[in-house]
Amino acid sequence: TMKYLGIDFGLVHLGLAFADGPLAETLTEKTYRTETEALAFLTRICEEQEIEALVFGLPEGKLALTIKSFVQKLTNMVHLPVYFQDETLSTLEAKQKMFSAGVPQAKRRHDHVAAAALILQDYLDTINHV
Repeated sequence: TMKYLGIDFGLVHLGLAFADGPLAETLTEKTYRTETEALAFLTRICEEQEIEALVFGLPEGKLALTIKSFVQKLTNMVHLPVYFQDETLSTLEAKQKMFSAGVPQAKRRHDHVAAAALILQDYLDTINHV
């Protein structure tokens, strides 16, 4: 089975999820200051976890362009295939699930990891035709 890294990309935070089977699991969250720092962090994770493919959530609007330029730089460093998963729904789903679970507001801001897991799960379900 392939080892996937799911990434919820934010301008300050990266939410990461991992899968080496049909189920995505949350991995970690990283706050970064510079693009270089984010790239170095992801490169290290890919090596440590022996990642074989990346799945990026792709939102609508301006952030999508930022993500695509970031991914271009990242693939030059890690040489792994990248898949984009439309995430307009995932972020919404993550928020709704947390809201219904009665998670306090402060916690709900840190839903990058949950979003990353949902992005990756959506992708896995698509390729596994669940």
